[in-house]
Amino acid sequence: KVSESVREKAWKTYESLSAADGALACNTKKKETWGVCIFIVAIDLDEVTFTFTELLKSIKMSVCTFFQFLKEVDVNMDTVSTKVDSTVSRLKKKYDVLFALYHKFERTCGLIYLEQPSSEISAELSSVLVLKNYWITFLLAKGKVLQVEDDLVISFQLLLCVLDYFIKLSPPAMLKEPYKSSVSAVTVNGSARTPRRGQSRSSRTAKQLDTDTKIIEILCKEHDCNLDEVKNVYFTSFIPFLNSAGIVASNGLPEVEVILKQYDELYLKNKDIDARLFLNHDETLQPAVIACSQLERTPLKNNPDEEINIILPQTPVRAAMNNIQQLIMILNSATDKPSDTLIKYFNNCTVNPKDSILKRVESFEHIFKKKFAESVGQGWAEIGSQRYKLGVRLYYRVMESMLKSEEERLSVQNFSKLLNDNIFHTSLLACAVEVVMATYGRNASQSDSTSAETDLSFPWILNVFDLKAFDFYKVIESFIRAEPNLTREMIKHLEHCEHRIMESLAWQSGSPLFDLIKQSKEREGQADQPEPTSTPNAPFQHNHTAADLYLSPVKSPKKKASGPPLSATSPPDVPPAATPQTPQKPQKSTSLSLFYKKVYLLAYRRLHTLFLHLLSDHPDLEPLIWTLFQHTLQNEYELMRDRHLDQIMMCSMYGICKVKNVDLRFKMIVSAYKELCNTNQETFKRVLIREEQYDSIIVFYNLVFMQKLKTNILQYASSRPPTLSPIPHIPRSPYQFSNSPRRVPAGNNIYISPLKSPYKFSDGFQSPTKMTPRSRILVSIGESFGTSEKFQKINQMLCNSEGQLKRSAEVGAAAPKPLKRLRFDIEGTDEADGSKHLPQESKFQQKLAEMTSTRTRMQKQKLNDGNDTSASEEK
Repeated sequence: KVSESVREKAWKTYESLSAADGALACNTKKKETWGVCIFIVAIDLDEVTFTFTELLKSIKMSVCTFFQFLKEVDVNMDTVSTKVDSTVSRLKKKYDVLFALYHKFERTCGLIYLEQPSSEISAELSSVLVLKNYWITFLLAKGKVLQVEDDLVISFQLLLCVLDYFIKLSPPAMLKEPYKSSVSAVTVNGSARTPRRGQSRSSRTAKQLDTDTKIIEILCKEHDCNLDEVKNVYFTSFIPFLNSAGIVASNGLPEVEVILKQYDELYLKNKDIDARLFLNHDETLQPAVIACSQLERTPLKNNPDEEINIILPQTPVRAAMNNIQQLIMILNSATDKPSDTLIKYFNNCTVNPKDSILKRVESFEHIFKKKFAESVGQGWAEIGSQRYKLGVRLYYRVMESMLKSEEERLSVQNFSKLLNDNIFHTSLLACAVEVVMATYGRNASQSDSTSAETDLSFPWILNVFDLKAFDFYKVIESFIRAEPNLTREMIKHLEHCEHRIMESLAWQSGSPLFDLIKQSKEREGQADQPEPTSTPNAPFQHNHTAADLYLSPVKSPKKKASGPPLSATSPPDVPPAATPQTPQKPQKSTSLSLFYKKVYLLAYRRLHTLFLHLLSDHPDLEPLIWTLFQHTLQNEYELMRDRHLDQIMMCSMYGICKVKNVDLRFKMIVSAYKELCNTNQETFKRVLIREEQYDSIIVFYNLVFMQKLKTNILQYASSRPPTLSPIPHIPRSPYQFSNSPRRVPAGNNIYISPLKSPYKFSDGFQSPTKMTPRSRILVSIGESFGTSEKFQKINQMLCNSEGQLKRSAEVGAAAPKPLKRLRFDIEGTDEADGSKHLPQESKFQQKLAEMTSTRTRMQKQKLNDGNDTSASEEK
């Protein structure tokens, strides 16, 4: 099936690989290497005459093994092109989604159908046939109506529609409860399961769903899926698919041959994975052992005397549904319109912003629906509208929280300038919608790497809202602080968005960042640094909010000296001494100052990580590399235009090693870089050389980086090297949850864990069944505590703890060190030092009250703990 041109070039690639260092064990994997070479060349030449599954079958490799082997083959940066990387990424995402959905589908069918139905059911309707029929119909529907094939949530909602449709066509004798009763009720009511061929499928199916939604309700409840969303998918996408596919029911089920033929055409057209093979558990579609063990992991029971809790394994589908449920619970109390509190803020403005805000929200809804439908498929516009409306709820909720904090911080109520700022509102709305999109867009892959992104992933939202990345960055930190109920995954996602902006998106041509830097240079003079670095090991806190950043460099209202810092854990800002400005000079840009500060922190973290991988034997080189890296970002910032932070980092490392005669080749650098998290091979394979010309990072170093910085680099070889740049103090991330349980002050071995995300929700409350450690005494506030023995044991532990404290005080021992990470305040009394105690008879009740209030406070403190810790360490 391979053309002569592909064969010739593939052979040259094979020969070059065989001649490479180590030869990739070509002697033992000749067939596999040859297959990979054909795959690479066929894609590069756009002459793919075979399907991906056919290739895997020919060389007897599984999908996962193939991807891993391809990674090993890429010993040189030019072996695998970015075009091939992109194709592989698409294949991997599609495989991850299909694998997760098939295993969910198999387990779900096991809950619906009897393994051995009664003899009255014909052999034609065996469970094997049912599985085959359902799965291929779903694959055909997914391929026909869904343009974004790696969207796990929409694909799963479509799968539920397929299940609902087929359950209604199934004889009740095949079904388990509660599906059997539901289908029997439909039959009794006269709804036909085997329609006449001439009957309109559209009207019949719509009528059937209208008159009986019980089955789809059961399915949605079982899988924590939003019923309205699934109904929307059913009417707007699934029914049109049934009509267009011409699927006709025979003997109660559509004919398999018709579906098979259509899917075969689709598969041969796409030339990718034959997902029918999942039905046979084909070896080419089996995951790597590690991935499989992660997917199927279930917590083990340590203590046989423990109460039995059924804990479901966290599969990708369940994790996605769980995240969506949490988001919907947060937004249940929010409204689609500005609240009364927001209206008061609007009315207090010099210029009332209400009309422009409502008009902007309405205008973006039309734009969003249109862009969503273009990306996902024209039948999905209403799903896009539903997600946008959730984003609007979050937008108003966060805006209100921000304004309350600003009022508390500044003691003012007139926020006319901020609330009439178009870029602020666009950024805040875009951030809210991005949180919703990311919650729904969870990929099936458990990886945190950029390859796990979907077509709707950030920065897609920036294009929809026509927003500059630098402007979007300004709202992220304040958004996280203003919404304490954001999940761990969403905080990590927004932090990842911020990193993407700092490393490349903000440096694209047309970004306002370059104008700000230019103005800063002109104002301060070329000799001055545009933005100073921090003093080593001196973490200065900033309390800038979105208002400061969007209104910068216009001076914001004077802050109260006693006002609480809202950003106690954020990265350090410019030292306070640098803040006052002389009357003759315009104020510095707060947004630029903070941006540079964060870029330096991110840059050093990246450098330090890569340095430990490659140059741990040469610790003296790290400060030199950092000085060159920081100098380039500060004084040669044009090198960052349309490029990536990591490209400058790798060139700085190579340049210093070259001048210091340390043997470090780019091949070694990129090999280590590929192993880091959140990296993309395009970063070193496709670097801008000059306008619209790209090449590898080696070419960039020789033709651009070295030419620009040659004089500076050579200084490091002299006896008088440049003054070293201070190493930035690295605080804990301002956005991370604490992983560690908090120790109860004066409590021996008594800890409180932040409430973990559950897998199941019931009656609107989060279930504590996932809490750990499993072998300890667990008490969950808000639900029953179990046996009375637990109370007695914990009470005894608390008594022992206080007794120890009293004894230590009596013998003159040093007082216990106050715990700053967590404090229990009861009627104004701080118990952190263990110096005051509660009456014995109500001790446990008081502790439970403390723990209850602390649950809420811990959520608010999760962003402040890191900085508290850093500050105490500095003291």
